[in-house]
Amino acid sequence: MAIRAIITGSTGMVGEGVLHECLLHPDVEAVTAINRRPCGVTHVKLREIIHPDFSDFSAIGDQLANYNAAFLCMGVSSVGMKEAEYRRITYEYTMALAHTLARLTPELTITYVSGVGTDSTEQGRSMWARVKGKTENDLLALPVKQAYMFRPGYIQPTPGLKKAYTIYKVIDPLYPLLKMVMPKYICTLQDIGLAMINAVRFGYPKAILEVPDIRELASR
Repeated sequence: MAIRAIITGSTGMVGEGVLHECLLHPDVEAVTAINRRPCGVTHVKLREIIHPDFSDFSAIGDQLANYNAAFLCMGVSSVGMKEAEYRRITYEYTMALAHTLARLTPELTITYVSGVGTDSTEQGRSMWARVKGKTENDLLALPVKQAYMFRPGYIQPTPGLKKAYTIYKVIDPLYPLLKMVMPKYICTLQDIGLAMINAVRFGYPKAILEVPDIRELASR
């Protein structure tokens, strides 16, 4: 299958890693990154759209047709944020793009990065988990071919990429031990990128993918 993907979040760690795997993969023929600032990557497969307003994609709607994958990797830490602001960035921005893409291309595969502990009930005490849970639920309700929610725990960065958070660099020497002690919560950034690509290629029996699912799908 020739994959034509839209990616968000490529100015951050997860999106950069997913973009990296897409540019390397022979089945990905074209990638469009939508960002508010340049991601700093150039490649023959890559086109970048700089779009300042993630609450409204109508101005670039004519550029978003004819894709069969959307890898939604944009995210922000909830630390120090009020719920309204976190919801605006995490939920409203994501759904604004997802609704636009669903209208344009019903034969779309959507993958979305949430995280371990996401609250599907939307009723729990953790603010970030409720917001992520609502985002997952509403993405799964869209009229598209298929949608998959990725719930990674600790993510081992891809060597050579630039956007890894400082905490990951600090923990890096402990990665082999963490993988041994907590295998159900540890995957690599490469695993996430390959699993997203393979979700488009092969599908997966679960709509919500925990870490073992992500690793299994990546290995196909």
